[in-house]
Amino acid sequence: MRFVPKNLTVRVLIGLVLGILFGCFFPEMGAELKFLPDFFIRLIKLVIAPIIFFTVSLGIGGMEDMKQLGRIGGKAFLYFEIVSTFSLALGLVVVHWLQPGAGFDLSHVHAVDISTYTKAESTHGLIGFFGSMIPDNLVAAFAKGEMLPILLVSVLFGLAIARIGVPVRPLIQTFERLNRVFFGIVELIMCLSPVAVFGAMAYTIGKFGLVSLLPLGKLVASGYLTMALFVVLVLGGIGLYFKFNIFKVLRYIKEEIFLVLGTASSETALPTLMGKLEKAGCSKSVVGLVIPTGYSFNLDGTSIYLAMSVLFIAQAYHVPLTFFQLLYILGIMMLTSKGAAAVPGSGFITLAATLASMPGQLIPVAGIALLLGVDRFMSEARSVTNLIGNTVATVVVAKMEGEFLDQGAF
Repeated sequence: MRFVPKNLTVRVLIGLVLGILFGCFFPEMGAELKFLPDFFIRLIKLVIAPIIFFTVSLGIGGMEDMKQLGRIGGKAFLYFEIVSTFSLALGLVVVHWLQPGAGFDLSHVHAVDISTYTKAESTHGLIGFFGSMIPDNLVAAFAKGEMLPILLVSVLFGLAIARIGVPVRPLIQTFERLNRVFFGIVELIMCLSPVAVFGAMAYTIGKFGLVSLLPLGKLVASGYLTMALFVVLVLGGIGLYFKFNIFKVLRYIKEEIFLVLGTASSETALPTLMGKLEKAGCSKSVVGLVIPTGYSFNLDGTSIYLAMSVLFIAQAYHVPLTFFQLLYILGIMMLTSKGAAAVPGSGFITLAATLASMPGQLIPVAGIALLLGVDRFMSEARSVTNLIGNTVATVVVAKMEGEFLDQGAF
């Protein structure tokens, strides 16, 4: 069909615009289209586990110096912690300045059941988080599709390959061929991405409506502004220091950005992002380690969202906070944001954990009900920010390790 654009980015954009229009004019029908993005995400999840397994195993198995693994991991986690702290602080500063929660109407705060999130918060801490990294068995790690258990198995497998050496070298060639097959499957699945984006936007607008944004419009606008500032100023500054252009990075991963924006899930772009970063010049070992761990530990957009949400609730409930209390909140979120990183619905669970950790529960946990109506809209921005943050982290670690062969992409 001649009128269908060949460029995937254009097709995704068309799907996004058509989805918004469809949701506006046919809200009841649009609200029924949630199955389209759900099916697409399930298709993507089919290939995430094997791609992570093969990529990480190949990256580590091909290392001649095992000390390199420790260096890459150490530099990645140090980077994650520093940049996440900046994102949390930026969120606190902007929401404190703009005061989006001041004068908010609390009349409907108790109309929503939040027990799901408070129960999950009580059963997930740092110990539970680290315990969840170890699967019951090898098959369970892949059957459940959870990122950290798959990463742990992949690292152990790669270490074993590197340690055994020559006798298992043929296995590396087999893994490389299988990895190419799974990336080929990703290319086929990505053909459906415009349809998924159309369904996601039609559902969002049809279900919640643009009118639902008005009461919390200031918070949503503040969130998008903060995340844009973070990308341009913080990540852009990091790019200048390490001699790459953040705007070239954004242009290079534009297809992934629009896909995540449409589906509100950063997982949908994980396989193609890994492939693109390798093509851009990052080594397989760096990509294989930084991207999967970053999806659990380097959630810059989620950190901004959490910081802004805590202060928004405090403002809505007229709870004044001192400078030292703000520092306390910052410290708590640095821990809780890691403790629930791999838990479904982690945004609200982590928020509940943060509020519950305040002395005397200074800020009511029930306040998270205020945010349920606009979480979908905020999720789009934080998912895109997470995606960009992990892309930058991979390039930075690759450059620090001397594992970046510049292909002119950035």
